[in-house]
Amino acid sequence: MVSIDALLGSLTLEQVGEDRYRASNADTGHGVVFGGQLMAQAIVAGLAGHEGKTVKTLHTVFARAGKPEEPVEVAVDRMHSGRAFASSTVTISQGDRLCTRSTVLLTADEPDFIRHADPAPKLDPPAAGDPVDGDGDWQIQVVDDVDISDPALVGPPDLDVWTRFAGAPTDDPAVDQALLAFATDGFLIGTAMRPHAGVGQAQAHVTVSTGVISHTLTFHEPAAAGDWLLLSHHSSYAGRGRAFGRADVFREDGALAASFVQDAMIRPVEPNRRGAL
Repeated sequence: MVSIDALLGSLTLEQVGEDRYRASNADTGHGVVFGGQLMAQAIVAGLAGHEGKTVKTLHTVFARAGKPEEPVEVAVDRMHSGRAFASSTVTISQGDRLCTRSTVLLTADEPDFIRHADPAPKLDPPAAGDPVDGDGDWQIQVVDDVDISDPALVGPPDLDVWTRFAGAPTDDPAVDQALLAFATDGFLIGTAMRPHAGVGQAQAHVTVSTGVISHTLTFHEPAAAGDWLLLSHHSSYAGRGRAFGRADVFREDGALAASFVQDAMIRPVEPNRRGAL
């Protein structure tokens, strides 16, 4: 698991030119830069120059994996800025290696004209003293103790996960959105694997080649990353070497805070092509 200091460090963008930045990587224990970090950095970069707005929707395409030992380079193209909406394109690369490209749509709040939202599942957040996964500041509790890494544990293509970032700042909406984006990246592939015996995340990059191809996250209501948030996942399709899933994010008070969808690759490892997309 990753520390909050490392995460916040990766969100600190060093300006190296006009709309150009450099940033470090948070150590998540993976052999590549975690995709959630790249989405979080795209949110922070996309907000640059658009004061008074928050991110409405982030759409990211993952082209190539990044190397965790090398800093990332972030380029921002501000597409437009108006009273209610603005948008930027954010490209993250390492040298000549393009890693991701994101479209970031920003919004300014307006009064309700109509309002409705799906209700939260009837699940209680972790109580004080309950065991949580991880020894860092990103704390996770999987509902019903489902182990998506166990290839022998078969179940429906659904997964509910409580998540929070201990020690996250309490007064920065951009950080809240960035940290939530970080948390949304990692569970839908495991959700898609659940119905299939002999396939689990423990097999990823060993006998099974997996990777997120695109991820679209839309924010509805403010949500503090330091509070417990429920990620309620469902994978509606897997086939042809691909998987699709969607999820809603709920606050502890039951408010629908965000929704996201993800396209992923799940296929057998090809000889000499481990980790290749």
